[in-house]
Amino acid sequence: MLTQVAEGVLAHQSELLQNNTVVVLGRAGVLLIDPGITSGEMRCLADDLRELGHPVVAGFATHPDWDHVLWHADLGEAPRFGTARCAAVLADLLAKPDWRARAAEGLPPEIADETPLDGYGLITGLPADAALIPWDGPAVRIIEHPAHSPGHAALLIEDRGVLVAGDMLSDVFPPMLDEFTATNDPIEEYLAGLRLLEGVVGGVAAVVPGHGSVGRGAEIRARIEQDRAYLHALREGQVPDDPRIGPEAKPGWEWVSEIHVGQAQSLAGWREREREAE
Repeated sequence: MLTQVAEGVLAHQSELLQNNTVVVLGRAGVLLIDPGITSGEMRCLADDLRELGHPVVAGFATHPDWDHVLWHADLGEAPRFGTARCAAVLADLLAKPDWRARAAEGLPPEIADETPLDGYGLITGLPADAALIPWDGPAVRIIEHPAHSPGHAALLIEDRGVLVAGDMLSDVFPPMLDEFTATNDPIEEYLAGLRLLEGVVGGVAAVVPGHGSVGRGAEIRARIEQDRAYLHALREGQVPDDPRIGPEAKPGWEWVSEIHVGQAQSLAGWREREREAE
């Protein structure tokens, strides 16, 4: 079911992980952002768009995680875009003979048989200096940043007052970090991403996260501060005071605490390796 976020901007939410597909109405059809995640959900989305008389004329993947690069034949054959780095990550995966098995490894077992891999990751990378998505509709500004994953981008639909945040600013997930490596500090990268988003939300009335509910008004900056507080606590080895993890988590989402535990362990291991390398 499609729900209105703002004039000309709709959202369709998946059941299992509350993925938000964003639909932006243009002159000849719609821009589809991060469609997902099961075949049934995408068929429902396609049916809803057909009933409204809006064909899909373009797609965009905010980043290369499996649940943001899916597609379904019922959505048509529109060009699908992403940042150059996002497309490169996906091209590298798809070049491997066992890419289907690799992609399937990340699927939740509850929906593994219902998640389509045909059309998976077929993203055209936009030039590194591209500021807008090339399509015949409202201007959609690309804000690439280093947080969460390679080639991640938020999208700002300025004249609709909507920020599509990808896997950030969620009310069900704390910040989910990229890998800790010898050359990569994902906490600092995430903080840098938050600063970029903070710099564009002045005229934003609604933020659509990759997972969870739409944030509006004062809640937008509150989510930025909540994510920043989580990262500072994680970096300092403290237990974050964060309702998304622990006993205050949304019912049925208690397992999200395991994400935090894993990230704390990864941080400790990375710091130990750094000390040994000195």
